[in-house]
Amino acid sequence: MDEQTPERTTHGVGPYPGGRDAWPIEEYFDPELLEHGDTRNVIDRYRYWRMDAIIADLDTKRHAFHVAIENWQHDMNIGSIVRSANAFLADTVHIIGRRRWNKRGAMVTDRYQHVVHHPDVETFAAWAAEAGLPIIAVDNVGEAVPVDQADLPERCVLLFGQEGPGLSEEALAAASGHIEITQYGSTRSINASAAGAVVMYEWCRRHA
Repeated sequence: MDEQTPERTTHGVGPYPGGRDAWPIEEYFDPELLEHGDTRNVIDRYRYWRMDAIIADLDTKRHAFHVAIENWQHDMNIGSIVRSANAFLADTVHIIGRRRWNKRGAMVTDRYQHVVHHPDVETFAAWAAEAGLPIIAVDNVGEAVPVDQADLPERCVLLFGQEGPGLSEEALAAASGHIEITQYGSTRSINASAAGAVVMYEWCRRHA
């Protein structure tokens, strides 16, 4: 192993090689991580960085799309959608409804992702209108257009519903566009978090 290559562990990297005398001097590095190792689920670029420094760097390159999720039933998929939003570098995740949500599926990525709360659809829709962001509802209802054929604006909010009931009638009415994911099997719908990842990837394929 090269002297300046951190030793890899099962969950990240060990202490920075060479001891304190070899530590990098840039202020975005965290002395605690340099000394004890970095076991966080971050890409190599951010190894040993302070969390606030990572967030600040991400803020310089976030994409133009937002993600919104209705939260009336404490859906466990919300955490996974937040994790995908971080992976695809969404601007912000908006939680609509209950303030508390199940963070287990986020795998601590919510610490790096901007997450805001709206008490109801009306408040969320007013925010989107003021921000000039069209709401694109993702649900296989009515005249929804397949995502690969749909107009997917660069600046928009992708709105997802809950596992089972999908989007509420109020949420569907607030949207200016409705899209769905083409399926080929017998099930009527796919997992909400899987749908989120597919649509976010399609946005990135077009615009990132």
